[in-house]
Amino acid sequence: MEKKALLSTPVEPIDIKAFDAGPILEAMGKTAFQARNLHRAAEIYLQMLQDDCAVILTLAGSLVSAGQGLIVHDLIRKGLVDVIVATGANIVDQDFFEALGHRHYQGDPKADDEALRRLWIDRIYDTYIDEEELRHTDYTIAEIADALEPRPYSSREFIWHMGRYLAERGLGERSIVRAAYEEGVPIFVPAFSDSSAGFGLVYHQVKNPKAHVTIDSVADFRELTEIKLEARTTGLVMLGGGVPKNFAQDIVVAAEVLGHQVEMHKYAIQITVADERDGGLSGSTLSEAQSWGKVDASLSQMVFAEATLAFPLMASYVYHRAPARAKRRYADLFQKEVPA
Repeated sequence: MEKKALLSTPVEPIDIKAFDAGPILEAMGKTAFQARNLHRAAEIYLQMLQDDCAVILTLAGSLVSAGQGLIVHDLIRKGLVDVIVATGANIVDQDFFEALGHRHYQGDPKADDEALRRLWIDRIYDTYIDEEELRHTDYTIAEIADALEPRPYSSREFIWHMGRYLAERGLGERSIVRAAYEEGVPIFVPAFSDSSAGFGLVYHQVKNPKAHVTIDSVADFRELTEIKLEARTTGLVMLGGGVPKNFAQDIVVAAEVLGHQVEMHKYAIQITVADERDGGLSGSTLSEAQSWGKVDASLSQMVFAEATLAFPLMASYVYHRAPARAKRRYADLFQKEVPA
């Protein structure tokens, strides 16, 4: 097939504003297994919002490419998320990529990958991405870096500049990055180079070998710990596991290492398909995290489900029931470091 034919059916993002999942989740709460667990997770999320609690959302796996990005955008706009910790793929390769005007497309998980490679089409299970458009994303990251003072930046600070880039050009009205920039929600990507951001920054550094932008992941850790100290009470909403999950959990211990007495994350929910039996972090239970002093397991819930099935239901349930809540704008804590 021709490339144009393969890239013809865009992935359409789910709009949680258009439906209320309350009735189905409430019915699920009267059943068993992961259905009941999902209802309890949604109730815990609501408790976070009713409490004087900062909500930290973590994103791992391929979510934006699978139509979940608008959900996160809407949660930010309504003030239901205060901080985001994510993979570079979700923030750069997928959200920023779409904000630049590109799309993800429905594909075939049994496609001929050799043929896709010849056409410069990248596959994420049953979705396709135009590699030429990804290269545009890489070069745009380099363009942003070229315009900045050559020095180390936290990923949070660099993503702030990405959001400003979009806002100043009227791009990405439904973008996570732009919404977070405008609503004061800091985004941390601890493994920043593991994405198109990495390609773009490599290009930037090779062009500017003596003076260039670098990403300081230790600064990420320090800044997120500062938010924990400012917020005091915190809750985690975790999609998948990986680096974002561990990074967000570890700030409790980091605060203690710095000599502060802080409470564990009071609330925690995780949607994952990972298995705890291999000892990996992604599937480790929230009860296990309590042994490390990271999470109070009494108000926690694991949901063993694929995120594209469970997250829209939970988010819709919470979106339509959340109390009015002031936006915390934790990004403003660091505004002094960023030029106006």
